[in-house]
Amino acid sequence: MKKRWLAVCAAFTLLLGACSTAQTTPQATESARTEKTALMVSAAASLTDALDELKASFEAENPGTTLTFIFGSSGKLATQISQGAPSDVFLSASQKDMDGLEEKQLIVKETRQNFTGNALVLIADKDSTLAIPSFADLDKPEIKYIAVGAPETVPAGRYAKEALETLKLWDTLSGRMVFASDVRQVLTFVESGNADVGIVYSSDAAISKEVKVLATASPEWHKPIVYPGAVVSNSKHPDAAKAFLAYLTSDKGKAILQKYGFQ
Repeated sequence: MKKRWLAVCAAFTLLLGACSTAQTTPQATESARTEKTALMVSAAASLTDALDELKASFEAENPGTTLTFIFGSSGKLATQISQGAPSDVFLSASQKDMDGLEEKQLIVKETRQNFTGNALVLIADKDSTLAIPSFADLDKPEIKYIAVGAPETVPAGRYAKEALETLKLWDTLSGRMVFASDVRQVLTFVESGNADVGIVYSSDAAISKEVKVLATASPEWHKPIVYPGAVVSNSKHPDAAKAFLAYLTSDKGKAILQKYGFQ
């Protein structure tokens, strides 16, 4: 009789356990359903404003994915990815930095695509009285400080150096250069009055109400300013990363980029 009673108790305990499992399974399923993919995008600093707007529209249309941006100079971002920093997508302001990652097999080659372009412009404070109709006039004595991105890591600085070397002015003006860690810092130097003029992308000049464009560099003076994007090889969310790149190159993505001065 005692053995029969123990058997009944054991069966009852198992039944309770089964019921408990049946009750928690839907909750676990619901939790998995609502969990979002956090996508990390390493992007050139010049893309900041355009991507901040694109984030809202992308997340609204892709409720299962959230975007986190890491902005900086393309060279520094490429170095971080090379050193193992987590990232799902790399958006570069130059082919060179993307080429370096491709050579190391750190991007998914077949996902690489050029998604926009830009132009190089010379800017000054909006109230400046400087009359500089061309980059060729940068050697005027009244110009004391010229803000430029560091050519080693900042693509805009690299293009600026190429343009000034074409004009035979880089060495002449080197003593007046104020080097910045990214193109947005160049903009800040001019806005704050720490530089008389600066060389930035047309998209950077377009978002600031504190500066004006004095001149535009001829595309023949430097390599084409092209922005490539690609999925990073060690991405934990390759499908979501591909979806983001597809959105970036869609009509909606292009419209947002054009709104912020990209070509």
